[in-house]
Amino acid sequence: MDRSAVMRAVKWRDTTPELFTRRLLHGFAPGYRLCRRDLPGAPDIAYIGRKKAIFVHGCFWHGHDCKRGARMPKTNAEYWLEKIARNRARDEKHRAAYDAMGWDVLTVWECETRDRQALAARLRAFVGTAD
Repeated sequence: MDRSAVMRAVKWRDTTPELFTRRLLHGFAPGYRLCRRDLPGAPDIAYIGRKKAIFVHGCFWHGHDCKRGARMPKTNAEYWLEKIARNRARDEKHRAAYDAMGWDVLTVWECETRDRQALAARLRAFVGTAD
């Protein structure tokens, strides 16, 4: 499989970490909207009335400081460093746009989906639901 085919196969929505996060939210805070293209960066999950946006980021693609995010491909490393830097800059631009609109933003990292209880507590605190 050539590189173009591999890149086309990378999902931009309904990823495993995103589905996991949505399942958690559905249990205590349903009513979210998905991939709203009318909002900056098309957040994975949005609570329009509450003005809250949730982005579920892959650790590699967005340069998280965890083990997976720090791993760099051996081939074409310069390209990937630049690509991830562009992704991080774009993420910051979107966050600034939400700040200007008065919205709250939460970033859920792929590695955080491994600890169900911790993520559920973090999501509850963000969306403002009690236990």
